[in-house]
Amino acid sequence: MAFLNTAEQFDIIESVSISNEIQVLTDIYSDDINIAIWQHALSDEVIHESNWLIDNAPYLNEALAVSSQNVLEQLTQTHKALKWTPNLCQHIALLVDMFCTLFEAKRAGVRLSVLDKAMCPKFHVDKIPCRLVTTFEGVATEWLLNEHLDRSKLGAGSQGLDDEQSGIMTVQNAIQTLEAGDVALLKGAGWAGNEGKGLVHRSPKLADGKKRLLLTLDLID
Repeated sequence: MAFLNTAEQFDIIESVSISNEIQVLTDIYSDDINIAIWQHALSDEVIHESNWLIDNAPYLNEALAVSSQNVLEQLTQTHKALKWTPNLCQHIALLVDMFCTLFEAKRAGVRLSVLDKAMCPKFHVDKIPCRLVTTFEGVATEWLLNEHLDRSKLGAGSQGLDDEQSGIMTVQNAIQTLEAGDVALLKGAGWAGNEGKGLVHRSPKLADGKKRLLLTLDLID
């Protein structure tokens, strides 16, 4: 985690909850938490398969509606390359099961993508209740603390300027960065009681020739 020293600052930064224990994700239900981050170290097998997938399925972009019971079947039937990444698929299945259990959902919307450019390059807020984001390989999602941003500069308020020029960041070195393997729950503006307070985040820029493998989970029902 770049910039944020949780051991020293967690007591004063009330919008963030970070731990290497998976139970931290339940903190997203706290009214004052905007992002919950499970700092998870991927296994060597998952890292290897993620790199293999980037090399062998460079245009992978699958969107599925899955349940905890059928996620493995759906993944392997949707794209033939995923048949060769059993450890990665098992990890995705674990995340789907956890996500559905946490939110008492029957199904989750899964998007698994190999990206060679920023999908959402400007800081923004999702108009949804909550989204799970994790990067298996490559640079990961960037976000801002509430106390380090000017929300009036979101969207049209930026006047077409990029984030580094718009004034959205009110302090230097404001950008927080997830690490590959981190599992984050991002609370959006659609969460009850969180209108106007959704987590501000963006996709990271990728260096020429670099790619990332990204998974997102959304609530369906």
